[in-house]
Amino acid sequence: LNDFKLSFFNKQIKFFFEENLLQLINVSNINFKKLIYYKLMKTFIGGIGCFWDEKKYEGIDGIVSTECGYCGGDEPNVTYKAVCGGDTGHIEVVKVQYDEKTKSYEDMVRLFFELHDSTQVNRQGTYVGIQYRSEIFYANDEEKEIAEKILDEMNKKLDGKVSTKVSKEKNYCKAEGYHQKYEKNKSLKFG
Repeated sequence: LNDFKLSFFNKQIKFFFEENLLQLINVSNINFKKLIYYKLMKTFIGGIGCFWDEKKYEGIDGIVSTECGYCGGDEPNVTYKAVCGGDTGHIEVVKVQYDEKTKSYEDMVRLFFELHDSTQVNRQGTYVGIQYRSEIFYANDEEKEIAEKILDEMNKKLDGKVSTKVSKEKNYCKAEGYHQKYEKNKSLKFG
């Protein structure tokens, strides 16, 4: 692979490896070894209220990307309108891709608790409804143990008032395009 070179002449290429997306844009005569970013990103999914709060993750060392979505309900694909109706069981979440060389899953869970008020039930600030509940979605038993351990710590610290749920990731789906980077796009549009 060291000498293998790719020449795609300004084509956009997307590589998928398991759940990790590597985007390579405008590739032309680049050494393949340098081109492919072998380090796999890890994923954290959490509901901290309105998913527009994805902006709270911006600029934090180790955070690679964020995506607004829905998780925890019974249907595999839902819409904003359906989730807001409260009947799907989904909540608004932020899916965070992070670099495991900089952040651990435990770091991400602790950050989750720093970014919102976990004592509010089915709301965050002015956003009220079951879709705004505080919830961590885990992918495996190790993540579940870490999330539950930190939840217990937070409950002791906050006199048992934490409303956060810890649940198995279920039926995650990406939110509509107009929700992605909403606050950033809104400020660009309306200045």
